[in-house]
Amino acid sequence: MSEQAKVSNWNVPNVLTALRVVMVPVFAWVLLAHAQDPAMRWIATAVFLIAIATDALDGRIARKYNLITDFGKLWDPIADKALTGMAFVGLSILHELPWWITGIILVREWGITALRWVIIKYGVMAANRGGKLKTVMQSVALALFLPGLQFLPAFWGVIAWICMIVAFALTVLTGVDYLREAYRLRRTYLAAHPEEGAHS
Repeated sequence: MSEQAKVSNWNVPNVLTALRVVMVPVFAWVLLAHAQDPAMRWIATAVFLIAIATDALDGRIARKYNLITDFGKLWDPIADKALTGMAFVGLSILHELPWWITGIILVREWGITALRWVIIKYGVMAANRGGKLKTVMQSVALALFLPGLQFLPAFWGVIAWICMIVAFALTVLTGVDYLREAYRLRRTYLAAHPEEGAHS
């Protein structure tokens, strides 16, 4: 039995991932139930940032101590997208971010996640630097928006919108990149397995 197969699902990275999943509805409630309370908006922002911090922490611990499990592989990206997705949707519900921005970002995020599973038979589509930068910029932009731009100085709003525009552009561009990578993986695989291409 391999070392990885012996790793129990009951470990610190997976507990942090599960905690992040639980924090999503807590974050949603604090954000939406008290949208006009500046103090509660800062608390919602703090919950979001703590949840984001667990993402960075669980990945680092899992890699350092070889605690990578199937549970983590499945739920870590779901937890991440549920958290940022709730933040985008919440801001749009509050009319603080246009729905078309949220819609395009969510379609890209969940679409690429689904694409990874669809093309897994052709190869693994690994995260690239652009994708990681996109994730960072989304987190920064959301953290700037969540306290409520209406409660903050004008310069804060300018910085927040610049970050959101950059995050949106990176989301779209990296989405196109992943589509190209998926096409390349499929083409390379079928070139090596022409008998499967004849039946596809």
